[in-house]
Amino acid sequence: MSLTARIAVSLTATLTSALDLVTSNSPTTVHHTQDFADGAGLDQASRVFSDQRTLAASAAEDLDLAGGSLSDAFGAALTFTKLKAVMIRAAKGNTNSVLVGGDAASIPIFGAVNDVIAIPPGGVFLITAPTAAGFTVTAATGDILQVANGGAGTAVTYDVVLIGA
Repeated sequence: MSLTARIAVSLTATLTSALDLVTSNSPTTVHHTQDFADGAGLDQASRVFSDQRTLAASAAEDLDLAGGSLSDAFGAALTFTKLKAVMIRAAKGNTNSVLVGGDAASIPIFGAVNDVIAIPPGGVFLITAPTAAGFTVTAATGDILQVANGGAGTAVTYDVVLIGA
Protein backbone atom coordinates (compact mmCIF):
# COMPACT_ATOMS: atom_id res chain seq x y z
CA MET A 1 0.00 0.00 0.00
CA SER A 2 1.12 3.56 -0.63
CA LEU A 3 -0.22 6.87 0.64
CA THR A 4 -0.53 10.35 -0.81
CA ALA A 5 -2.24 13.10 1.15
CA ARG A 6 -3.04 16.78 0.73
CA ILE A 7 -4.10 19.23 3.41
CA ALA A 8 -5.53 22.49 2.06
CA VAL A 9 -6.55 25.41 4.25
CA SER A 10 -8.01 28.65 2.94
CA LEU A 11 -8.96 31.71 4.96
CA THR A 12 -10.57 34.75 3.38
CA ALA A 13 -11.76 37.82 5.27
CA THR A 14 -12.80 41.30 4.15
CA LEU A 15 -12.98 44.27 6.50
CA THR A 16 -15.33 46.95 5.11
CA SER A 17 -15.80 50.52 6.25
CA ALA A 18 -18.18 53.12 4.83
CA LEU A 19 -16.35 56.44 4.56
CA ASP A 20 -17.76 59.85 3.52
CA LEU A 21 -17.44 59.38 -0.24
CA VAL A 22 -16.46 55.74 -0.71
CA THR A 23 -16.62 52.37 0.91
CA SER A 24 -13.17 50.98 1.64
CA ASN A 25 -12.32 47.28 1.74
CA SER A 26 -9.32 45.54 3.19
CA PRO A 27 -9.25 41.92 2.00
CA THR A 28 -7.06 39.25 3.58
CA THR A 29 -6.53 35.90 1.93
CA VAL A 30 -4.23 33.15 3.17
CA HIS A 31 -3.91 29.74 1.53
CA HIS A 32 -1.81 26.86 2.77
CA THR A 33 -1.31 23.49 1.10
CA GLN A 34 0.69 20.61 2.53
CA ASP A 35 1.30 17.58 0.34
CA PHE A 36 2.60 14.27 1.66
CA ALA A 37 4.17 11.62 -0.57
CA ASP A 38 4.54 8.01 0.51
CA GLY A 39 7.40 7.46 2.97
CA ALA A 40 8.69 8.52 6.38
CA GLY A 41 10.87 11.57 5.63
CA LEU A 42 10.32 15.27 4.99
CA ASP A 43 6.83 15.86 3.51
CA GLN A 44 6.14 12.12 3.63
CA ALA A 45 3.69 9.83 5.43
CA SER A 46 2.69 6.20 5.12
CA ARG A 47 -0.26 5.72 7.49
CA VAL A 48 -3.69 7.29 7.89
CA PHE A 49 -6.41 6.73 10.46
CA SER A 50 -9.82 8.34 10.00
CA ASP A 51 -13.06 7.83 11.86
CA GLN A 52 -16.21 9.50 13.15
CA ARG A 53 -16.57 8.75 16.84
CA THR A 54 -19.08 9.47 19.59
CA LEU A 55 -18.35 9.88 23.29
CA ALA A 56 -21.03 9.56 25.97
CA ALA A 57 -21.58 12.42 28.41
CA SER A 58 -18.44 13.05 30.50
CA ALA A 59 -16.61 10.17 28.75
CA ALA A 60 -13.02 10.10 27.48
CA GLU A 61 -11.06 7.75 25.24
CA ASP A 62 -7.39 7.19 24.53
CA LEU A 63 -6.40 6.72 20.91
CA ASP A 64 -3.25 4.58 21.22
CA LEU A 65 -1.10 5.31 18.19
CA ALA A 66 1.60 2.73 18.97
CA GLY A 67 -0.50 -0.05 20.48
CA GLY A 68 -1.97 -1.47 17.27
CA SER A 69 -5.56 -0.83 18.40
CA LEU A 70 -6.31 1.59 15.54
CA SER A 71 -6.96 0.28 12.03
CA ASP A 72 -6.77 1.84 8.59
CA ALA A 73 -9.66 1.86 6.10
CA PHE A 74 -8.74 -1.67 4.98
CA GLY A 75 -8.69 -3.12 8.51
CA ALA A 76 -4.90 -3.29 8.87
CA ALA A 77 -3.61 -2.51 12.38
CA LEU A 78 -1.72 0.78 12.58
CA THR A 79 1.40 1.47 14.60
CA PHE A 80 2.68 5.03 14.26
CA THR A 81 6.24 6.13 15.07
CA LYS A 82 5.74 9.69 13.77
CA LEU A 83 2.66 11.85 13.58
CA LYS A 84 2.58 14.32 10.67
CA ALA A 85 -0.96 15.74 10.92
CA VAL A 86 -3.88 15.75 13.33
CA MET A 87 -7.33 17.04 12.42
CA ILE A 88 -10.26 16.88 14.80
CA ARG A 89 -13.62 18.39 13.93
CA ALA A 90 -16.36 18.69 16.55
CA ALA A 91 -19.86 18.15 15.17
CA LYS A 92 -21.85 21.35 14.87
CA GLY A 93 -24.80 19.72 16.66
CA ASN A 94 -22.79 18.99 19.82
CA THR A 95 -23.79 20.77 23.02
CA ASN A 96 -20.42 20.25 24.71
CA SER A 97 -16.89 20.90 23.53
CA VAL A 98 -14.54 18.11 22.48
CA LEU A 99 -11.35 18.15 24.59
CA VAL A 100 -8.04 16.96 23.11
CA GLY A 101 -4.93 16.17 25.16
CA GLY A 102 -4.28 15.80 28.85
CA ASP A 103 -3.05 12.21 29.15
CA ALA A 104 0.23 11.54 30.98
CA ALA A 105 1.45 9.58 27.93
CA SER A 106 0.31 12.17 25.36
CA ILE A 107 1.94 12.57 21.97
CA PRO A 108 3.97 15.80 22.24
CA ILE A 109 1.76 18.04 20.09
CA PHE A 110 1.25 20.49 22.97
CA GLY A 111 3.76 22.18 25.25
CA ALA A 112 3.11 19.89 28.22
CA VAL A 113 1.43 16.51 28.61
CA ASN A 114 -1.39 17.97 30.71
CA ASP A 115 -2.26 20.68 28.13
CA VAL A 116 -5.76 20.42 26.66
CA ILE A 117 -7.44 22.20 23.77
CA ALA A 118 -11.22 22.63 23.82
CA ILE A 119 -12.88 22.42 20.40
CA PRO A 120 -16.34 24.01 20.58
CA PRO A 121 -19.30 22.64 18.61
CA GLY A 122 -18.59 23.17 14.89
CA GLY A 123 -14.92 23.92 15.56
CA VAL A 124 -11.84 22.34 13.99
CA PHE A 125 -8.35 21.70 15.33
CA LEU A 126 -5.57 21.09 12.79
CA ILE A 127 -1.84 20.81 13.36
CA THR A 128 0.84 19.57 10.97
CA ALA A 129 4.49 18.58 11.36
CA PRO A 130 5.80 17.91 7.83
CA THR A 131 9.41 17.60 9.00
CA ALA A 132 11.18 14.25 8.76
CA ALA A 133 10.85 13.86 12.55
CA GLY A 134 7.18 14.90 12.76
CA PHE A 135 5.77 14.54 16.26
CA THR A 136 7.53 11.53 17.75
CA VAL A 137 5.28 8.69 18.90
CA THR A 138 6.94 6.71 21.70
CA ALA A 139 5.29 3.46 22.77
CA ALA A 140 4.03 3.46 26.39
CA THR A 141 5.26 6.98 27.24
CA GLY A 142 4.19 9.23 24.35
CA ASP A 143 1.66 7.44 22.17
CA ILE A 144 -1.77 8.57 23.39
CA LEU A 145 -4.13 11.11 21.88
CA GLN A 146 -6.81 11.54 24.53
CA VAL A 147 -10.20 12.84 23.42
CA ALA A 148 -12.92 13.69 25.93
CA ASN A 149 -16.44 15.02 26.15
CA GLY A 150 -16.15 18.44 27.78
CA GLY A 151 -19.39 18.20 29.72
CA ALA A 152 -22.19 16.16 31.18
CA GLY A 153 -25.69 15.56 29.94
CA THR A 154 -25.14 14.88 26.23
CA ALA A 155 -22.85 12.88 23.98
CA VAL A 156 -20.41 14.51 21.53
CA THR A 157 -19.50 13.40 18.03
CA TYR A 158 -16.19 14.18 16.38
CA ASP A 159 -14.25 13.35 13.22
CA VAL A 160 -10.58 12.46 13.54
CA VAL A 161 -7.88 12.12 10.89
CA LEU A 162 -4.33 11.15 11.86
CA ILE A 163 -1.56 11.07 9.25
CA GLY A 164 1.89 9.72 10.06
CA ALA A 165 4.52 7.10 9.50
